[in-house]
Amino acid sequence: MSSATPAAAHDHTAEPVLVVDFGAQYAQLIARRVREARVYSEIVPSTMPVAEMLAKKPKAIILSGGPSSVYEEGAPRLDRAIFEAGVPVFGMCYGFQLMATALGGTVDNTGAREYGRTQLHVSKPGSTLFEGTPDEQSVWMSHGDACSAAPEGFTVTASTDMVPVAAFENDEKKLYGVQYHPEVMHSTHGQLVLEHFLYRGAGIEPTWTTGNVIEDQIEAIRAQVGTKRAICGLSGGVDSAVAAALVQKAIGSQLTCVYVDHGLMRKGETEQVEKDFVAATGVQLKVVDAQEQFLVALAGVSDPEEKRKIIGREFIRVFEQAQAEIIAEGDETGEPVEFLVQGTLYPDVVESGGGTGTANIKSHHNVGGLPEDLEFKLVEPLRQLFKDEVRMVGQELGLPEEIVHRQPFPGPGLGIRIVGEVTRERLDLLREADAIAREELTAAGLDREIWQCPVVLLADVRSVGVQGDGRTYGHPVVLRPVSSEDAMTADWSRLPYEVLARISTRITNEVRDVNRVVLDVTSKPPATIEWE
Repeated sequence: MSSATPAAAHDHTAEPVLVVDFGAQYAQLIARRVREARVYSEIVPSTMPVAEMLAKKPKAIILSGGPSSVYEEGAPRLDRAIFEAGVPVFGMCYGFQLMATALGGTVDNTGAREYGRTQLHVSKPGSTLFEGTPDEQSVWMSHGDACSAAPEGFTVTASTDMVPVAAFENDEKKLYGVQYHPEVMHSTHGQLVLEHFLYRGAGIEPTWTTGNVIEDQIEAIRAQVGTKRAICGLSGGVDSAVAAALVQKAIGSQLTCVYVDHGLMRKGETEQVEKDFVAATGVQLKVVDAQEQFLVALAGVSDPEEKRKIIGREFIRVFEQAQAEIIAEGDETGEPVEFLVQGTLYPDVVESGGGTGTANIKSHHNVGGLPEDLEFKLVEPLRQLFKDEVRMVGQELGLPEEIVHRQPFPGPGLGIRIVGEVTRERLDLLREADAIAREELTAAGLDREIWQCPVVLLADVRSVGVQGDGRTYGHPVVLRPVSSEDAMTADWSRLPYEVLARISTRITNEVRDVNRVVLDVTSKPPATIEWE
């Protein structure tokens, strides 16, 4: 997204491009690619009646791929009315085959399969979708059925060695389709083909920008909150920080943020929230030092699930107390605290079935899990955004780089990166080891190349080592660098050996009681990203 701010504020999320999800692993990626083209998109399930889809007044509709065959019993279907409503439609993979069969084309269940990188032969280089792309291009296929005849009125624009109809167009009806996945990076000209559909086929202007996201949200927040007051639980992560900054920009002193210092944060992060975040936003911040309370509650506990429950429970207690104090203190307006700000993102909304967010407060990983009986109305200014878009909004709002590009960090913090009992000494040890790993990754310019790099202390394990002239019996720490787009799956990051060597040398030299550094080279699945 560009950061240009529009001349006049209006709802840029009205009349979206709808991505109809047929169970595709790529539905969210399609929506993101549309947004990268500066056009607002939303995902809807294929079970949504066409009348409901059309009630959203979509500028265009994209039909995603899916794992089914159009010939399977119980496979997702789509009412033919969607193609007769005058709305531009783009079918991809399974969506392409649905369009073909619904409009009288032929899709053969031949058993011939195309998976992975495939060479596409463009037969109409000047067509709406393929203008300016090569006659031969690499695309990503994933299908078993194949279209052998296009519906009447459609022009075949591309084929592969196995599929005679790999793309077709009907400019008069503004209906388009491709057999492959243009949204994945393996389709070398896929983004251009998608943009051709949006700009040329559907006639949409690319106007959705970071600037107008902020403008729209400020207007919406002011309308929702009015003169009432709001609170926000800051976790130190990017989602809650950007949500708070956006709400503060909208309602100023009506917002009070609460930061619970549970002693489980990484080195320097609490100070960043207390100083840098406040300096950048001017937000009113209430910091609660609850380190001793959390340590006492966690004493003697090694089971990871029990640790999570304790941390969540104690957070609730501290937050409720802080909330009661804020309400009791009041302000000069005498207005009540009616709203709670949360950093809910669009993937959270999609994966939870697209809840409305208008009910009482729900549990949320950003704030450690809050009680369901807190009677607040939710303010969720990021619920239409993906993570990368949130970071762009944060930059536009002037948040510190260290907060905007912070790697994901679990709500229970370092408490679940200590395998064993959590103690003050173990937390201090892990904090130092983690800080060294982060410093070296930053120095090597690798921060943006990895999703995150948890450092895990095996507190209940000791191994023999030699340091100086003596034998040691210290703890190992584990480096867990991973690469991912969404944390649903992840692969271990192939960090340069020299970087790993520097991290290992520094940790064993500088961190007391650590004499061994090991590297976790397991993908997800079968392993999770965190150890506990």
